[in-house]
Amino acid sequence: HVVDLALGHVKALQKMNSIDDVLTVNLGTGNGYSVIDMINAFQKASGKKVPYNIVDRRPGDIAKCFADPSYAKEVLDWEATRGVDEMCEDSWRWQSNNPDGF
Repeated sequence: HVVDLALGHVKALQKMNSIDDVLTVNLGTGNGYSVIDMINAFQKASGKKVPYNIVDRRPGDIAKCFADPSYAKEVLDWEATRGVDEMCEDSWRWQSNNPDGF
């Protein structure tokens, strides 16, 4: 969720004031979501059917990829609090209120 990421960036900026090193930190939920998970969440948020076709994987597509946020919890005392449903609800609400994209 954009709010979770913004709060994580604030925590990272605050941390910069207390260290002399560079940190690489993953910000994420620690949960992977499939394309079907995302389709279902957007259908739920929008109340609309999202058309899709299930096709073969493309060459080079990876099976799964998601961030491990445990280091963010350890060094920044940060963790995501919003799940995929809330992400999609807020995204849909924003887009509905801003149909021109701004």
